[in-house]
Amino acid sequence: MKNAGTLVVTTPSDREIVMTRVFDAPRDLVFDAHTKPQLLKRWLTGPDGWTMDVCDVDLRVGGTYRFVWRHAAGGSEMGMGGVYREIVRPECIVQTERFDQAWYPGEGLGTLVLREQDGRTTLTSTMLYESKETRDMVLKSGMEGGVSASYDRLATVLESQISGATKGAA
Repeated sequence: MKNAGTLVVTTPSDREIVMTRVFDAPRDLVFDAHTKPQLLKRWLTGPDGWTMDVCDVDLRVGGTYRFVWRHAAGGSEMGMGGVYREIVRPECIVQTERFDQAWYPGEGLGTLVLREQDGRTTLTSTMLYESKETRDMVLKSGMEGGVSASYDRLATVLESQISGATKGAA
């Protein structure tokens, strides 16, 4: 699959980080990849060397999610979770985000918006933090590299979903 786009990161306000990427896939598939544990575990792993060992999703308003990642070298672990505040399939998900080992203060609020045109989906993920200092701390953390690597894997997962559907229809 050709890379439909690269990750674009912007900071439209003192408390927000907006990440945008285009995928060569319909938004139904991109939505599923963000909500189905069997797909999330294949791509949402950040930088190389990490795996997602826990992926619990209760996809309903007021439902929770819980993710735990483990690094192969040394076995360090990182966990996070949150609550779904809004779900409009296949257009939008709004959820809170709080890490177990609070490496930034408070919680973030994430909004995922998916827009499809001509079979391609533009994903826009906005994170709203409690302060400019927190936003800046996240920007300096290497988050962009981890998100970019994960989205590259997501493109591969989406390609396999499309290929599997095409083979199944043949």
